[in-house]
Amino acid sequence: MTGTLEAKVAIVTGAGRGIGRAVAHKLASAGAAVVANDLDDQPAREVVAEIEAAGGRALALAGDVAAQDFGTRTVAAALDRFGALDIIVNNAGYTWDNVIQKMSDEQWEAILACHLTAPFRLLRAAQAHFRERSRAEQAEGREVFRKVVNVSSVSGTGGNAGQANYSAAKAGVVGLTKALAKEWGPMKVNVNCVAFGAIETRLTQRVPAGERALVEIEGRQIRVGIPMERAMAAGREIPLGRLGTPEEAAGAIYLFCLPESDYITGQTVICGGGRGGF
Repeated sequence: MTGTLEAKVAIVTGAGRGIGRAVAHKLASAGAAVVANDLDDQPAREVVAEIEAAGGRALALAGDVAAQDFGTRTVAAALDRFGALDIIVNNAGYTWDNVIQKMSDEQWEAILACHLTAPFRLLRAAQAHFRERSRAEQAEGREVFRKVVNVSSVSGTGGNAGQANYSAAKAGVVGLTKALAKEWGPMKVNVNCVAFGAIETRLTQRVPAGERALVEIEGRQIRVGIPMERAMAAGREIPLGRLGTPEEAAGAIYLFCLPESDYITGQTVICGGGRGGF
């Protein structure tokens, strides 16, 4: 534990797998206590066990981020267990793709609920605590910064065919980030966004041509993965020559959690190896 984020408390959604798991480990290794959310209980408990085995502090919190009470329940869990809340990373998400003429209302609404409504509800639930702490600190003559990092995508910044729902949701995340940066600036809350390009996760796993892997999300069988040829082409087109790792993605989020980012807010950084999409 390095201590850079010592005594800080972080909520990380989607922390049981992929980028979220790497973020939870990164923040914990810097000294933060982590509330690790995942849709499924087992992955959340596994990452908490790993953090605790390394000497860190963490709490597993299973649950669907799209549930109406998720925001209030998660903020309450952080405050009850650790007594504070300093960092929120809105990372949880998945893709459910189709061209628009074949996209159902269910597909559209499910992706917006997960990627845009869920962060909105979590941040809304956190506002009262942030306001209360900010007022107390300002009365004491202290300037203490808190951090929000929202996760977008190059599909949100540039669009992507077959992802009208995901692109719209992730573009909304950028707008949400900019709006809250202005609302929460007086409370000394930095609100920034990382838009990811191609990162190696279960959603971008390589599959043979004509095939897709299946994962179960909220009782639905969702097709994921990138055809082998497309993944190879993407690697060639990325200036750094390959897809990013979850650990590299976590590093981009970590930058916005550090004290060195205290005078940066309302920004969206693309973490895509030099390319905005593929």
